[in-house]
This record gives sequence, structure tokens and C-alpha cells, in this order.
Amino acid sequence: MNPTPSRSAAPVALVVLAFACIYLIWGSTYLAIRFAIESMPPFLMVSARYLLAGGLLYAWVAGRGEAVRATAAQWRAAFFFGGLFFLVGNGGVSWAESRIPSGITALLVAMVPLWMALLEWLRRRDQHPGPQGLAGLLVGFLGVAFLIGPGESLTKAAVDPLAAGAMVLTTLGWAYGSIHARNAAHPPSLLQSAAMQMLAGGALCGLVGSLLGEWKSVDLAALSGRSTLAFFYLVVFGSIVAFTAYSWLLRAVRPTRVGTYAFVNPIVAVFLGWALGGEAVTGRTIVAGAVILCGVVLILRARSRLLGHDQPPRPGAVRRGDLQEVEARR
Repeated sequence: MNPTPSRSAAPVALVVLAFACIYLIWGSTYLAIRFAIESMPPFLMVSARYLLAGGLLYAWVAGRGEAVRATAAQWRAAFFFGGLFFLVGNGGVSWAESRIPSGITALLVAMVPLWMALLEWLRRRDQHPGPQGLAGLLVGFLGVAFLIGPGESLTKAAVDPLAAGAMVLTTLGWAYGSIHARNAAHPPSLLQSAAMQMLAGGALCGLVGSLLGEWKSVDLAALSGRSTLAFFYLVVFGSIVAFTAYSWLLRAVRPTRVGTYAFVNPIVAVFLGWALGGEAVTGRTIVAGAVILCGVVLILRARSRLLGHDQPPRPGAVRRGDLQEVEARR
């Protein structure tokens, strides 16, 4: 893909294909994670995924002549934010999916825009979210509370409390990293920065997996075909193809349109979990999911007006934080 197209020059067919990638591929990664950890321990699976994906991405950037020698400060930032995004973030998701369905996990990941809006408001008191933003926060968190709260009124059982707590910490870590990564030390190439964070996050996940004793459950002979296919799908499509499509879209269309992945992905994940993963879709899931996504829509609209994202991007212009945090969700 041409890395710096203008909006007027972007072919419609290519735009549609790129949107299909971030909608369908990223929406499907939640089920792929569930399949991958069927015969792989979660943190070591995430470690292998991002060490491989980061290595391939770094080699590609270096082959294009875009890589520079990273400084110590840039590597420190890579390990800090790679830890937030890939250890706390993707590692948390993978661990949670060993206890809750992939569709529920995807709905809980929709908390990220809610946390980002709240943290930005607390960080910059001069930028009040306004009535629509406050309504989005209230509606979104009420939906989350209904989804993970106790009781069996609309479902067979409440969401596992440990997994729900892990997802709260996971999404909060993503949101914090998403806000602060924009001002950290990074190499000039956004893709090199992403590759460095993948490598750092993969190394940290490997360390945590080792400390948790996950190597004891590694049995290459016991790896299922479905887990193996899911793992390589995550590496190639989830971590490279869709991420490249996303970075291209940020240059080609309005960022507010690209941001629609935040409420399309959970819908795709819930559907695939039901259709291909045999996950139950209960009344409680549908109601809570609809409420959460309504809150996300309100938040995205409020943040768009507040930050000026309704303006067309300059050719080649990309907000660094947008690229660096979004890949970790998949």
C-alpha cells in the first residue's frame, strides 16, 4: 500500500478492503485467541505471537530503509508501553478468555474509549467532555456493570469476577498507555516504533509466563491443528495485515470513520463466537452490549468534536498514539 495517500486519491475499492480488514479481521481475533489458548498457555502464546510479528515487521521496515538505530530512551519507552499494551493488554485478554467467552471479552474491551475519555478529562480539566461525553461515560459504564454484575435475570450465570476484574485493569492500562504514549520517545518511523513495542511486549510476556510456570504446560506434540492455525492467523492477519490497513486508513480517510472499528469489532466478535465457537448469546449479553456500544458511540462523537478529528487528515499525517495503542487490542 502507498503509505501516504491523500483522501481524494484513495481508490474506493482499496478503502473498502482496508475497512473490511479492520472490521472483520480484528473482530475475529478474539475468537482466534480463544482457539489458540486451547492448547497453548496464554502468556507464552502472546509472547510467541508478538516476538514473531514484531520481528517480521521490524525486518520489513529495515528492508525499506526506514529503520534507524534506536536510542536507550526509545527502548525504555518501548518496554514501558509494550508492557502496558501487550503484557497487561493482550496478555490480560488472553488470560481472561480462558475463563469467559470471546464475545464477552470483546464487549469488555469496548471500555477502552470510556477510560480514555475519563482519563483525558481528569488530565486536562480545561477540556470538559460536555453533556454528550458525560452521557456516554454513564451509559457505557452502566452497560459494563450490567454485563458483569451478579444475578441471573437474563443469563445462566454472571461473568467470572476474576476475569471481569482482569479486563477492567487491562482496558485501564490500554487507555493510560494510549494517552501517554503520544509524548514518549520514539524513532521517526511509526512502524519501527510499533515493532519495537511488539518485541518488548513479547519478551515481557515470555518472562511473566515463565514466572507463572507456563512452560510446564507446553507440549508441542499436544498442540491442536486449530490452535496452531489460530496462532498464525493472529500473527499474519491480526498483527500485520489489519494493522497495516489501519495505518493506511488513518492517512486516507477521516479518523472518525476509522474509529468506527471500536463498536463494529465487538459485534463481529459476538457473532463469530456464537456462529463458530458455540458461545451462547443471551438476552443479558445483547442488552448489555447494546448499552455499552451506545456509550462508546456517544464518547467517540464527543471526543471527535473536542479534538477536531472531523477534519480531513493531512496527506501522510497520523497521530502516533493512534497507531501504537490500537494493535494491542487484537
